[in-house]
Amino acid sequence: MNRPLLMAPSILSADFTRLGEAVTLVEAAGADLIHVDVMDGHFVPNLTIGPPVVKALKRITKLPLDVHLMIDNADETVGWYLDAGADIVVVHVEACNHLHRIAQTAHAAGAQMGVSLNPGTPVSALEGIITEVDLVLVMGVNPGFGGQAFIPATVDRVREVADLARSKGVSPRIAVDGGIDPTTAPLVTAAGADMLIAGSAIFCAEDPSAALADIRSAAVTQLV
Repeated sequence: MNRPLLMAPSILSADFTRLGEAVTLVEAAGADLIHVDVMDGHFVPNLTIGPPVVKALKRITKLPLDVHLMIDNADETVGWYLDAGADIVVVHVEACNHLHRIAQTAHAAGAQMGVSLNPGTPVSALEGIITEVDLVLVMGVNPGFGGQAFIPATVDRVREVADLARSKGVSPRIAVDGGIDPTTAPLVTAAGADMLIAGSAIFCAEDPSAALADIRSAAVTQLV
């Protein structure tokens, strides 16, 4: 497909007491987006941030905000995040009843819309929505916490998503979130991913800028 690889550092693993500095650092290091994990303590066993933080981030960075809604009530609340400044809203197929309506709402607001799959959800769940989305996010771990080990079956799932998209005549971005580092990044890009989300591998590294560059460098060698 020859699209440029996008790198989206996940602020879930950043120091929340210095969040502005963390975002500025990865922006200067060449990040393409900022990935914002919203968790509600219900859909996933963790609780993070909401629209006020998204709004604050919008004021401090020129990078697009990729807002990943790991919440039970995205059908009702997606507008909050769009109003706060989300450039992309990603919702889970497991948690939403009205995916097409969310896509229409996001697009009407001038934003992009993505859908995410947990590791145990079959790729066939995308059959009815993949032609309407801009992004498919394949989870490389069970969502909820940073620093988890990559699930190897993710590679085959990325390939399945790429095959399904081709069969439908569409080409959404395919992102992978969870366990991404210089070892796993080339595996998923070889399978068809063109957007990588990394948290602990970047923000927990001694040199986050170098870590981001290392992941990108490893990944682009295998970019489809």
